[in-house]
Formats: sequence, C-alpha cells, structure tokens
Amino acid sequence: MTSIAQRAELHAKIWKIANEVRGAVDGWDFKQFVLGTLFYRFISENFTHYIEGGDPEVNYAKMSDKAIPHEIKDDAIKTKGYFIYPSQLFVNIAKNANKNETLNTDLANIFREIESSANGYASEHDIKGLFADFDTTSNRLGNTVADKNKRLAAVIKGVEALDFGSFQESQIDLFGDAYEFLISNYAANAGKSGGEFFTPQNVSKLIAQLVIHKQTSVNKIYDPACGSGSLLLQAKKQFDEHLIEDGFFGQEINHTTYNLARMNMFLHNINYDKFDLSLGDTLLNPQYGNEKPFDAIVSNPPYSVNWIGSDDPTLINDDRFAPAGVLAPKSKADFAFVLHALHYLSAKGRAAIVCFPGIFYRGGAEQKIRKYLVDNNFVETVIALVPNLFYGTSIAVNILVLSKSKKDTKTQFINASGEDFFKKETNNNTLTDEHITKIIDLFDKKENVNHIAASVENNIIAENDYNLSVSAYIEAEDKREVIDIVQLNAEITQIVARQAELRSQIDEIVAQLKIV
Repeated sequence: MTSIAQRAELHAKIWKIANEVRGAVDGWDFKQFVLGTLFYRFISENFTHYIEGGDPEVNYAKMSDKAIPHEIKDDAIKTKGYFIYPSQLFVNIAKNANKNETLNTDLANIFREIESSANGYASEHDIKGLFADFDTTSNRLGNTVADKNKRLAAVIKGVEALDFGSFQESQIDLFGDAYEFLISNYAANAGKSGGEFFTPQNVSKLIAQLVIHKQTSVNKIYDPACGSGSLLLQAKKQFDEHLIEDGFFGQEINHTTYNLARMNMFLHNINYDKFDLSLGDTLLNPQYGNEKPFDAIVSNPPYSVNWIGSDDPTLINDDRFAPAGVLAPKSKADFAFVLHALHYLSAKGRAAIVCFPGIFYRGGAEQKIRKYLVDNNFVETVIALVPNLFYGTSIAVNILVLSKSKKDTKTQFINASGEDFFKKETNNNTLTDEHITKIIDLFDKKENVNHIAASVENNIIAENDYNLSVSAYIEAEDKREVIDIVQLNAEITQIVARQAELRSQIDEIVAQLKIV
C-alpha cells in the first residue's frame, strides 16, 4: 500500500487525465471511457499475474496466441471467469495505441472476445455485457474514426503512465481505490444524476459497521439497490474477508450502473464466484428469493420514486408486502424497499437502510407500515444524520436499522446531526472515523444520552401514532445564550440614565452656542 502522499498524487494524475482528454465531451458522458480503460488494464494485469504464477521465466505478454493450449484456456476461465490472449492484453494494445488506425474496432473486438470467452461457463452471468458501456465506436469520442482513435489512444496512454506499483504487492488496493476515487468525483461533479448511484465512503463505512456489529460471521451480504457497489465493498474493507462466508449479492435497475458495480467487484479482487449481481427492478422482479435469508443487508435505495404499487392488485399478496397489509404509496416506494429488505433478512441478521425522513412521520399507508414494523419489534434503531452528506441532495437523511432478534421491546433513536458528528468540507459535510466510532458506540450501548440518544418503549411509540422521527423523542439541545433578565434590566436602566445625562449635556452645549 502506498503512502497518503503517493495515493494523492496518483488521484491527481488520474483526474487530470479524465479532464484533459475528454475535451468538449461532458465529463459524465466520458466517465465510461476512463473507468473502462482502468478496468481493462486491471484485468489484463490480474490475468497475466495468474498465468505467470510468479515464475520470472514466464512472460505472458510476449507469448504467441497460438501457443496457448486449450487446457490452459479452459482452466483459466474456470478459475478467473474469463480469458485474455497475449495480443489482447492492455500492455500490448497501449504499446502502439498512437499509431493504430484501427484502434477503436480492435478494442471493440477484444472486449467482445473477453466477454464471449465466458459463454457456457459458470462465470457467464458475471462477464456478459461487462464492456457494453465502453462503446469505442461512439460519436462521443469524435465524429471520425481518426478522432475516435486519437481520444482513445490518449486515455490508454494516460492510464498506462499511472504507477500502480507491482501487481502482487499493492496493485489490487490501488486499482480499486483509484476506481472509487473516479466514481466519487464523477458523482460529485454530476450533481443529482451522479449521487443517485453512489453512497459516499464515509456513510458506507458507517452502514457496514452497523450491520456486522458484533457478528463473528455472516452467511452473505446483500444490497437490493446496489448502485456502483460501494456499500457492498465497504463490508469487505471493514472486516476480514472470512467473516462474509458466501459472498456479495446485489441487484441494480440501471444498466450502466450495474456494469460499474460488476467492474468494481473485480477491481477489489472479488472473484466471479464470490459475487452475484443482477440487472433488473428489485420491487417487481426480485432476483435473489432463492438465496435468502441474508445475515447482512445494506441499501441506499432511491428516495420517493414512483412505482406501480396498488395499480397491480397482485402485489398485496406478495410475501414481501402482504404481512404489512398495505402497499407503499405509488408516488413513494421507500417503504417497499424497506419491506423487501425485511423479508430477505435472516433471524439473526441486521439491515441498515438509508431513508428519506418523511417516511417516518407521514400518515396513510406509511403510518400503517410503521405500525407493522413497531408492533412486530423489527425496528432496532433510527439514526438522524447531518444534512449535505450525499452528492446531489442536501437532505438530512436517516438510517433505519432493522433486526429480527431484538432482546427488548424498545426502539433506539440517535440524533447524530449535531456539530459533534460531522466535519465541514468545501462542498459537502463528511463523517470522520471518529464520528463513526461515536455513533457505533451509542448504537452498541443503547443508553439514554441527553439530546443525543434515547431508547423508547414501543407502546409509547404506538401512543405517538407510530411516529419514528428522531426529533419526536430527542429534544434538541438549546444552545442559545442564557439571559439574566434582572441583570439585563439593570444594565438597560444604567444605559437609559446615561443617555438622559448625555442629552442634558448636549442641550446645555446647544443653549450656549445659541447665546454666542
């Protein structure tokens, strides 16, 4: 792992490439070419390292494609999930990129062959369409083939120049870190459209620690709206890999973001047999019913999105929604995601879900769903965070923690929106490790702390119309200056007397001036 300074330098260089090479192309549109090139270099070096097996006598990049036996190819695909011939490696394409007049079509063919190498193998689902958004024939790259090739070559040469060190020592961490750095910067600069698929690392870290708190192992971790995979990956970063026994699962509705998530898994050295991500609508076409229950569920679903809801009469009989007796409103699907997560949660597990605050106090169907959750003792904690933590929205979101194994009938509320729970940065607020530790400590102890934390009996919540807003149970600290009225009146009296004295003196001066 490199030092902080080296890492910062690497980030600065890669962001410079991303900005300089794109020219007049919008950064959000151009992100796929930079991210895709970074990914292409990673899997090339990862695959080369696997084939060479640490033998200094073997130089895979210089081998002939025809010299590779079928048995080697077959074994490699079963292990790595894909195959790359020597001529297709990033290092060999980068070597002549500036002079290659068919660069864009060569790349398109390479990406197609890498994907098709998995056809018929267990990894086909994880590899198929992986490069779909890296369209080397796109007019976004230029109007002519020469323009396209020039821009592609510039990206390739820029990524080639980045120093990731020796692969076996540190490159996995650096590649994954650089990829997340790029995604977060694109999200920050794209506003709402970027923030929708990316959960900032500090919030992801908090959520990961909440769901795996005091767990010695979890069977698997699941995100029903996985975006670019940042929430799932924090669980890998925060804990020993052996803690998550059967891997990482997620579903994403947006095709481009789905591909980002799959690339993100590979870039963090999670092999194809340790993750399973699917494309599709989680609420209407859930993919992992056969994999449930999950010991750990993390999610930052889209806020207040429309869904079919009651317009589909069959949904009220869906096992996920039926127990609540009511569907989430058609214009606000938030609780549909919550009920989906609850249904997929194991008896010993936890789910931590980023939620829009309105769902905790509004009436109607949402109140009935809160009643179901509270009466069945599924709500462990509601945490109010500071505003402006996410890209594209300044909303002060909440984290809802669900559990099916609570030892009491209380619901905990934590007000983590005060000045002791965030650090102000240029454009956004952020949570430091110290803030996260403070929140986890409150979550763990379940003690009442004035103005910050309270554990409330569920019958009291019921009497309060099942309001789950943190502010309904924790009184904000009044930090206004305490005024001593008696002392203030005395000071005012002195001021008035002094004013009268000054007026008298001024009147005397004016009178004397008139005489003169």
